[in-house]
Amino acid sequence: MAGAGGGGCPTGGNDFQWCFSQVKGAVDEDVAEADIISTVEFNYSGDLLATGDKGGRVVIFQREQENKGRAHSRGEYNVYSTFQSHEPEFDYLKSLEIEEKINKIRWLPQQNAAHFLLSTNDKTIKLWKISERDKRAEGYNLKDEDGRLRDPFRITALRVPILKPMDLMVEASPRRIFANAHTYHINSISVNSDHETYLSADDLRINLWHLEITDRSFNIVDIKPANMEELTEVITAAEFHPHQCNVFVYSSSKGTIRLCDMRSSALCDRHAKFFEEPEDPSSRSFFSEIISSISDVKFSHSGRYMMTRDYLSVKVWDLNMEGRPVETHQVHEYLRSKLCSLYENDCIFDKFECCWNGSDSAIMTGSYNNFFRMFDRNTRRDVTLEASRENSKPRASLKPRKVCSGGKRKKDEISVDSLDFNKKILHTAWHPMESIIAVAATNNLYIFQDKIN
Repeated sequence: MAGAGGGGCPTGGNDFQWCFSQVKGAVDEDVAEADIISTVEFNYSGDLLATGDKGGRVVIFQREQENKGRAHSRGEYNVYSTFQSHEPEFDYLKSLEIEEKINKIRWLPQQNAAHFLLSTNDKTIKLWKISERDKRAEGYNLKDEDGRLRDPFRITALRVPILKPMDLMVEASPRRIFANAHTYHINSISVNSDHETYLSADDLRINLWHLEITDRSFNIVDIKPANMEELTEVITAAEFHPHQCNVFVYSSSKGTIRLCDMRSSALCDRHAKFFEEPEDPSSRSFFSEIISSISDVKFSHSGRYMMTRDYLSVKVWDLNMEGRPVETHQVHEYLRSKLCSLYENDCIFDKFECCWNGSDSAIMTGSYNNFFRMFDRNTRRDVTLEASRENSKPRASLKPRKVCSGGKRKKDEISVDSLDFNKKILHTAWHPMESIIAVAATNNLYIFQDKIN
């Protein structure tokens, strides 16, 4: 799967050719709730990979330099920095516990030697600076080497401090805290292409922030009705356009997407474009509204398309065509007959994310049983792969998996009745330039790469 333009599009072969690279995380059967990964994000260069978990921690992995001695070796990702981003809080006015769980991480484009990222839980967004220190100053005038103040009367000469090398230390320090702007739970943050502002979205409102200003934000979307009994839909995800700093989209629980232009008015309650696929009346059921809710929306890198994920499918929309998507890819259509039991165990409310590869030629999203799906937009091929420790030998090829929904089961197929719905891939990320993917399976982070030649 040597990608055109580093994008990861299959050439020849039978489908996507992926092999195992690494797995990070404990092998324990009993997974602590706090260790479950809740977001995964590559930075703009792909050299850093950040994960957030339900315990409020952020772990950053850095890609090592490639090993020249080994043919076809690629730099592995190793732990670079780990820090506690959020702590559990209690809202005394509303008698509500605020979880420390990291809902989203978004990197800022690198401007200098340091790296910056935004992380958010349900209520508070924090801007973190991650920097390296490998030198320390020695030879102070007013302090001894152990840090104690010197007696001023003993200072007889002026010393010039010098920098001495020390073991590399990676520091994560909070630079800004953006709080008290959301009544409801934050589900999205997105950095603008102007690199100065970002948006944060909750169930009913979207706010616009300046990265330097923490005490105020501008409310740009407000769908809260005067009477909450009239509430019919909520905001599920929002994202800025990758190149046009005035354009953003947000999706709703009704399966619609609104594109807004901030040049038209300060409050973007009137959308510029409205994307909705007409519903087929013959397939309408009790679950239609629940499964049509959009859990994620992502612009393509080119900015021409956007992708939405609902419960059973991924759709690709052309921004110039509002009436229907240009592509619809079924993720796990075999679950349509299981919607009743999925409703009873609450799995029907799972929020799966989706992502593009670097050249926008392929897309990826998760499913159950630690399966994840890939779709090639050029050849219209698709494949189901599994994140599993059983196949975790270095460079081991991933075998495509098939699910049998009825009738006779072939040897390599797995029955839909034996799928494990507790094992789910909700969060995935694709390297922005190469065919490297990161897949979060409960408390484990799997890294796969394409099979080179």
